Amino acid sequence: MQNEWAIRIENLSKKFGAFTAVDNVSLQVSKGEIFGFLGPNGAGKSTVIRMLCGLLRPTTGSATVAGFDVASAPEQVRVNIGYMSQKFSLYDDLTVEQNIDFFSGIYGVPKNTRAARKQEVLRMAGLEEKAGTVTRLLSGGWKQRLALGCAIVHQPPILFLDEPTSGVDPIARRGFWDLIYQLSSQGRAIFVSTHYMDEAEYCHRVAFMYRGRVIALGEPQKLKQELAGHGLLHLDSPALLDSMHALEGVPGVSDVAVFGGGLHVRVDDETAAIPRIREALQSRGVEFSRLEPIQPSLEDVFVSLIETEEKAS
Repeated sequence: MQNEWAIRIENLSKKFGAFTAVDNVSLQVSKGEIFGFLGPNGAGKSTVIRMLCGLLRPTTGSATVAGFDVASAPEQVRVNIGYMSQKFSLYDDLTVEQNIDFFSGIYGVPKNTRAARKQEVLRMAGLEEKAGTVTRLLSGGWKQRLALGCAIVHQPPILFLDEPTSGVDPIARRGFWDLIYQLSSQGRAIFVSTHYMDEAEYCHRVAFMYRGRVIALGEPQKLKQELAGHGLLHLDSPALLDSMHALEGVPGVSDVAVFGGGLHVRVDDETAAIPRIREALQSRGVEFSRLEPIQPSLEDVFVSLIETEEKAS
């Protein structure tokens, strides 16, 4: 049974004094799965990751990573994982290949296989022509590729990525995710926290954390379909604040949120709500150019879930 899941969490909690940072979390991650871990700052994501990496002991509950208990066998857990943080953690004064050599030693890669592993990492990350480059001269995107390569130099079956593309340009982010898919296709479980909702769309499943609890868990498309049943409209207007004020109290409008250059309006019934919204805007003299039903994004799901939690608290 322990080999069925790469990561298995059951009723995991962590308290710091009277403060509960993680509250009764349960979930599983399969081998080869890209699992997204989403939530605002302070939601408990990093605390969960630290416990799963064997760096922090749970207060209650249990978790296994690669079949090893994080509380009783943290050393075995660390041998079987790779970890990459949002903050670049390699050595800027070393070259690309010197960083790989260093982490090969840290992770205990056998000496007779280190040269081959280094070439595999350079090839995977597309860094073959930059092997002799001093790391501080690399762009942010190349640095993240190097950090990922160093995290997997010992070929761990499970990889933890904590905000891996923070501060990286969109093109480099897309290339980085291509590498993640490549690693997943090789059977590695990828546990990734991110605040980029477009990145969460790339995951096989996602969990939304809020105030230490998992408030939603599932495939991105299914989570969006669940919200789609409640009705969502997009409104384009040059006067967003005036539009939001105009929609206050309109029957059937449950929420209004800024989204890009427009507004996303959650309604009970799209057909009934559209004429009411038009009338409310026109009566206030608010100009608008587009008002139509749309399919929700994961960001819409995230906002809706948090607002539901806020209303319930």
